[in-house]
Amino acid sequence: MLVDATLDAPLARIPEIVPRLEAIGFDGVRTTETRHDPFLPLLLAAEHSRRLTLTTSIAVAFARSPMTVAQTAHDLNALARGRFILGLGSQVKGHVIRRFSMPFDHPAARMAEFVQALRAIWAAWYQGKALDFRGAFYTHTLMTPAFQPEDTTFGAPKVAVAAVGPLMTEVAGRVADGAIAHPFTTARYLGEVTVPIIAKALAARGRARADFELAYPPFIASGATEEALAEAVGKARQNVAFYASTPAYRGVLALHGWEAAQDELNKLARAGRWDQMAGLIDDGMLNAFAVVAEPDRVAGTLRARYGGLVDRIVCGFDFLDDPARPRAVAELKAR
Repeated sequence: MLVDATLDAPLARIPEIVPRLEAIGFDGVRTTETRHDPFLPLLLAAEHSRRLTLTTSIAVAFARSPMTVAQTAHDLNALARGRFILGLGSQVKGHVIRRFSMPFDHPAARMAEFVQALRAIWAAWYQGKALDFRGAFYTHTLMTPAFQPEDTTFGAPKVAVAAVGPLMTEVAGRVADGAIAHPFTTARYLGEVTVPIIAKALAARGRARADFELAYPPFIASGATEEALAEAVGKARQNVAFYASTPAYRGVLALHGWEAAQDELNKLARAGRWDQMAGLIDDGMLNAFAVVAEPDRVAGTLRARYGGLVDRIVCGFDFLDDPARPRAVAELKAR
């Protein structure tokens, strides 16, 4: 199992943090599109690392054009000498429309076409093919020599698609090189829904499961003291409650028979009663979504629960002191 660290820090700290993560033994670093741009930190990470895989996890596809993403992804992959993975996500309708002021419709079909458009653009750059992509959502038919990158040695970056529901999961298996599972996912959902859908889509493409990477960023609640553990558990309950209130993730709850909990949580969220939501997450639900363990048991618990299901675990090990982190990473990576 490969182990990636979440890279969520101001740009000025990236040159300091990335070499430490590489020395600890992490296989890669991942950025999110939350408080920072997802691409800019990886520019610095590429300069200050030698072997780490660099992944956007995720960049919001529908906030951008395939052409601009193709260009940025190319530049990062060229600088990183082939170590960049473009992780794309759809985000939810409210954010795409109200935060990014962009259209949101038919997200699974739009995502599939977005990735296909990227492939067409890259084929023009790396293989000399004429650019003539005409889809339902995106059209790219103009590429002149002045706009073609000159540093094409490392070719196109790999693409991973973030997915929760069956439709987007099928898209990931059908058009991408990997998938990124949402934190609001259980081991049972991965095993009974996510992995079988990916396997079926890959078989239809004539590709093996070994050629596809499934990454997963689990919720982790841990602490070296009772007080620290209790605080971490409280935060985990809040995270689970927040995502459980979102209709887009109902399928995960439905598999476990927890739809009624979402109905109640959604009512509280609409009423702005955020402080009451965590109280509806009982221990059974919490432990299905989060690894709750003392620091020295976290890596073993992650391996036992997700080994054989996912290829990469994504976590920061924020709960561990520096001397303990290499041991935990090594334990996770052990075969």
